[in-house]
Amino acid sequence: MQRFIQYLKQVRQEAAKVTWPTRKETMISTGMVFVMVILAATFFFLVDTVLAWGVRQILGLGA
Repeated sequence: MQRFIQYLKQVRQEAAKVTWPTRKETMISTGMVFVMVILAATFFFLVDTVLAWGVRQILGLGA
């Protein structure tokens, strides 16, 4: 039981060292994630469209 109490004390000490991001930092990071997701989705949509067009041309399905 003593080891468990010591463990909890250490956990509390380590938790006190944690620095959370500010609201502004969180909002900026979230915005960056959304922008990157939109850019990646657009890129893959365009690549998929071009490849689909190329396959249709090669297989003669676009006629």
